[in-house]
Amino acid sequence: MAHGGGDLDRRLVAALERAGHVVRTLLWRQAYANGLSPIQTQLLMHLVGRARPPRVGELAAEFDVTMATMSDALAALRRKELVRRDSDPGDRRSHVFSLTETGARLAADLAHWSDPVTGWLAAEPESDKADTLRFLLDLVGRLHDTGVLAVARTCVTCRFFVRDAHDDPARPHHCALLDTPFGDAALRVDCAEHQERDPSKA
Repeated sequence: MAHGGGDLDRRLVAALERAGHVVRTLLWRQAYANGLSPIQTQLLMHLVGRARPPRVGELAAEFDVTMATMSDALAALRRKELVRRDSDPGDRRSHVFSLTETGARLAADLAHWSDPVTGWLAAEPESDKADTLRFLLDLVGRLHDTGVLAVARTCVTCRFFVRDAHDDPARPHHCALLDTPFGDAALRVDCAEHQERDPSKA
């Protein structure tokens, strides 16, 4: 049966929504099992391995929520002694947030929420997964460039990323920060060293 391109696009969006629903359900189950809200769970995992502790405004932008919502979530995590607030070394009037030891241990446990999905993915061909990762990150990049997505710390939105810089099909891209070639399978979804590129140069 033939379908127009627009119909295929809509079905792709529907498939993404369905997959997103499964991911959200798995995350919510893990959150409630640990006495947390979904946003509190995401915050704990988001704060793992951050090169620089973020401010509340930065977190609100990354999660696309209001400052009040983010402040409430952080306050709840502080009451549970999972997150601590410190003065920002660069601006004593502001504060930054990081995990406590208890928060870091819980975040490590919470990281298993996606095991049902990653378990299935483990059996799929690496080339298929790499192609899918590139496609999804390109979509994220376009949404970010048009303002639909406020923050995206991916390779494709980074000023250090040079797409298809090398002839090697296994490692065509180049990271100017690390000065190294890499392939689609190594594309980062959330890079601590990310520096946003100029969208006009995309």
